[in-house]
Amino acid sequence: MRTDLIRKTALTAAGLAFTGGAIVGPITAAYAASDAKPTTQTQTDRKPSGERQLGVRYEAQPNFYYCGPAAARNALSVQGKNISVDDMAKEMGTTEDGTNSINDITPVLNKETGKNDAYHSVEISNPNADDKQTDKLRTDIVKTVDDGRAVVANIAGTTTDTDGTTHSFEGGHYISVVGYRDNGTVVTIADSANPNTASYQISVEHLADWIATRGYSTS
Repeated sequence: MRTDLIRKTALTAAGLAFTGGAIVGPITAAYAASDAKPTTQTQTDRKPSGERQLGVRYEAQPNFYYCGPAAARNALSVQGKNISVDDMAKEMGTTEDGTNSINDITPVLNKETGKNDAYHSVEISNPNADDKQTDKLRTDIVKTVDDGRAVVANIAGTTTDTDGTTHSFEGGHYISVVGYRDNGTVVTIADSANPNTASYQISVEHLADWIATRGYSTS
């Protein structure tokens, strides 16, 4: 069942302020959308130690309010799809105020995946995620990634990744979750906001609190 998440998700200028970071993990290329070039998708890397990373054909968002379409585009790239962010923005109703909720993302992911029930929306309504919500998020990420798909999450606020780098989106943002390790206790993010921080890893607890009051699209 779709939930009604009504908070706006525009990526503010303040949200573009990043500390340093590096491209790591399965991201095969990081480039601005205006300089986009075809790249070869990497093979899915599945290890026996509770780790799986999906190959991403990364593309940065072309403006401050296209984070929703860009996150969906990066998520769908792990399935070998290369879809215009402009086309998805039209379907999502994206404006300069952003993409209204995760419920505008989920139908587009289903359409482009070719299955009406490939994705569904999950809400974390609390100001802070509880243990049950965090565990469900971990389970959902592992299942979705094991199915060869990426999760798309609507986040807001500030978090710190496993390298100690801060990522701040006080006005809201969308990201893709494209892998995990340690059985899902640490997850890999593909972030369209800045190609200098295209990929990073955070704990699932931090991600759950980042999503809190919003939601995510998952298998």
